[in-house]
Amino acid sequence: MNPHNLQTSDNEFSNARMKAFRDSIFSILNPEKKEMLSFYDIRSLIKPRAEFYRGIQTIPLDSIAGSEGRYNDFTRAFLPKREHLRTRWRLVNVATLEDVYLPPIRVFQIGETYFVRDGNHRVSVARQNGQIDIDAEVTEITSEIEIKPDITIKELRKKVIEFELSRIKERTGLAEWVDFKKMKFTTPGRYEEILRHIIGHQEYLKTLSEKDVNIEQAADSWFRTVYIPVIEIIHNEDLIARFQDRTEADIYVWVMKHWNDLGNRYGDYPKIQKNGRWPGKFAINRMYIRIKRFFRRLRRKYLNS
Repeated sequence: MNPHNLQTSDNEFSNARMKAFRDSIFSILNPEKKEMLSFYDIRSLIKPRAEFYRGIQTIPLDSIAGSEGRYNDFTRAFLPKREHLRTRWRLVNVATLEDVYLPPIRVFQIGETYFVRDGNHRVSVARQNGQIDIDAEVTEITSEIEIKPDITIKELRKKVIEFELSRIKERTGLAEWVDFKKMKFTTPGRYEEILRHIIGHQEYLKTLSEKDVNIEQAADSWFRTVYIPVIEIIHNEDLIARFQDRTEADIYVWVMKHWNDLGNRYGDYPKIQKNGRWPGKFAINRMYIRIKRFFRRLRRKYLNS
């Protein structure tokens, strides 16, 4: 190993660390743009369809935006963020300077974006040295949601929510019966929960009528007699002000999900479900009076916390 190359590599690592530090200062207002994507976070959001081995390819370095395990060690541009990376980084850079063969990196590909499985230091060194592309062993993961290298987790979460909404509309045809413009979520998976609420309401309506109740009728009834009244109470009790990073629909789902637990903690509450059924019509007015009291206790609990 040439001592001069080792010293050069040490200096280049220090320069890369300084660039990472400067980037962190300049991106204070929008840090997500500089943060490397976690492959596992992305995978859990998009719920991939299939996986295919694509062999060894030459891929553009600026399309690599994430890592399977080292996403906290490097920036989105693969600048090193930790001092403990110096030793390994220097050795890789020396090998590059001395034309030592380095095997292809291993990556996952989702859309136009790549995630490093093995070879994070090699990517970092290559980008620092001004390379345009790199050889990689590629495994492609297919998804219906488009992912580009400059996307942030926040932006991807929004795309997933929009995709879930379009899928629910297409699959159920409920857009005519449920005003989805009044139902915005900040977390994926909520429209599926809403669909389960509608199906539960459908089963309840069937117990009240000798006739069959289709999903459209159930959706219309659920939206008018369950969702909208509870949303009105959420506004009247000013819960939106307490949960400023959440929407009214988020709060609705959260309350319904934790109804039993909240009732056990904070006292008497309306039994929205009993043996999987919704209360009969005679109990609706009394139920909403009790819901209001329940929300007021909940609001006082948070205001005093």
